[in-house]
Amino acid sequence: MSKLNILDILFVLQSYLIGWEEFRMNKWLIGYIVVITASFIDWMLSVSMACNENLRVRRLIRPFFLLQNSSLMKKTLKCIKKTLPEIASVILLLALHLCLFTMIGMLIFSKSDDPKKNGEWETYFKNLPKSLSSLLVLLTTANNPDVMIPAYSLNRGYSIFFILFSVFGTYLLMNLMTAIIYNQFRGYLLMSVQTSIIRRRLGIRAAFEVLCCPGRGHTSTQSEVAVNMFLQVMDRVHVKSYCRQAIIKAAQQFPDGFINGEAFQRLFNELDKDFMKEHPPKPEYSSPVLQLIQYIYSHFYITVLGNVVALANVICICTILVLNSEKSASEKNNFYMEILNCIFILYYLIEMLLKIVAFGWRGYLSYRNNIFDGFLTVLLLAIQIAIFITDPVPQHVMALWEMVRLVNMLIVFRFLRIIPEIKLMAVVASTLVDLVKNLRAFAGILLVVYYVFAVLGTWLFQGAITPPSNMSLISDSSTENKTGGPFSMDCGTFEQLEYWPNNFDDFASSLVLLYNIMVVNNWHVFTDAYTRYTTEWSLVYFVAWWLTSSVMWVNLFVALILENFTYKWDRSNALSVEDVERIAYQSTVQLMFREHVQEPTEEELLAQLQQHPHLHLSW
Repeated sequence: MSKLNILDILFVLQSYLIGWEEFRMNKWLIGYIVVITASFIDWMLSVSMACNENLRVRRLIRPFFLLQNSSLMKKTLKCIKKTLPEIASVILLLALHLCLFTMIGMLIFSKSDDPKKNGEWETYFKNLPKSLSSLLVLLTTANNPDVMIPAYSLNRGYSIFFILFSVFGTYLLMNLMTAIIYNQFRGYLLMSVQTSIIRRRLGIRAAFEVLCCPGRGHTSTQSEVAVNMFLQVMDRVHVKSYCRQAIIKAAQQFPDGFINGEAFQRLFNELDKDFMKEHPPKPEYSSPVLQLIQYIYSHFYITVLGNVVALANVICICTILVLNSEKSASEKNNFYMEILNCIFILYYLIEMLLKIVAFGWRGYLSYRNNIFDGFLTVLLLAIQIAIFITDPVPQHVMALWEMVRLVNMLIVFRFLRIIPEIKLMAVVASTLVDLVKNLRAFAGILLVVYYVFAVLGTWLFQGAITPPSNMSLISDSSTENKTGGPFSMDCGTFEQLEYWPNNFDDFASSLVLLYNIMVVNNWHVFTDAYTRYTTEWSLVYFVAWWLTSSVMWVNLFVALILENFTYKWDRSNALSVEDVERIAYQSTVQLMFREHVQEPTEEELLAQLQQHPHLHLSW
């Protein structure tokens, strides 16, 4: 009863705060109430059954709360909804292509009177479901060239059928799918950014009209805002601290103490920018020796020298690994590797200390590369000291060879310091960082899709495939005939490849199995096993997941990576290596499409303000 009361209070409060008319038009709020109510009913049923039921609906609808609380995810879902008709048209064309070649394949590879010529028919074209699934898998190239080997062994001309199918399906239609997703989704995302910018401009213009100074003219073209009043308001506004500081700093630059409408709009361009840390000034030394150290270790060539040393370290490790590749841990002589590691770590330590002298503590830590190098150098030094202490003790918690391997892995990882020094690599790396930062909504929705399909898979296939208790008794491919069950030890099957950990027995293994299918490598092995152990209708679940993950989401991420990288690359052409990092200062999704977005005119903003239901201005 208390939960029902909470729901009633929540419903009444939301209806009162935004108005009943707005509440009825807001599908997300209505869905929120429906989901909470359904979850509560499902919980009551679970309690009444002593929590012994296997099917819990509330598990399936939990991701709604993640989507409902993210405006960017809502916008992304709307983009996907608008893009689906175009995607469906290509999927329909793919289905037509698949059905056409399936019928042709069944006609070409029909059953022959000669049993020796029935290999293709028996394995891949025995009936309509098997023919469809075989060509569907070939569309992803997962069973190529296995699918055509029986026919190709009889006559090389049969390869033309499979080549034509792959060329039209895999290389034309599937790439056309990527192009359509890129074009349509980018177009709608551009429209979404356009709407977002108009809404922001409208809000900024409304704030300007509310704060404008009556004493200095109150017409739409002559209004001005007092800087002091604006600064007082900014102190109470909830925005990121660096955005507030940038806006306040820009507002204080007006000499007469007043801001006009156009300048007021420009102030809030800082909201699109990420924080760019300013490097503190270098310390000033009176000693000639320290001045010389500061001059040398502030120079770019020291960074180049450090990269060359790191490369030499990696080459030494690779050489020793090649020489010791066939030796066991007890046979390896770690003496030379330890000596080399000590020399290189000593160089890294000296380089770090002298850079601290050159830049100062704050200056050294203001560079991300220095933080990366310094952390790994300290960690390498600590592990190397532990190696010296552990060397005489053979039965230590961590074996000596394990510690040496850890040092080598960290040294190899440290070689990533060269990325910011190479322009193309820096652009690629910054693109990856921006994808993590700006495309979190897409990743969030992908996680929701993973969650839903994992829960469904657990409901449908939990315990469907269990490994035999004694695998040693199963030694030939005639097991299926002997037992009369679905078990098969044929080459390339689920059982022969020992894919037993890939199952839907729990949520974690379901996620791993779904990922393996999304990669589409050997995904036909999973579909074949579950159709044998359950029903042929299980193929519907796997094909639905393949369409959702591999066809739609992978292509969507490819399209967005292309857009992000193109934007970064076009802007970096005229920049030096040192300036590439500053591209991240203006790398939000809105700025990616800024050159294609049309700014609203002053007349459009004023017209919308006059029609706004909650804002009443007297002009």
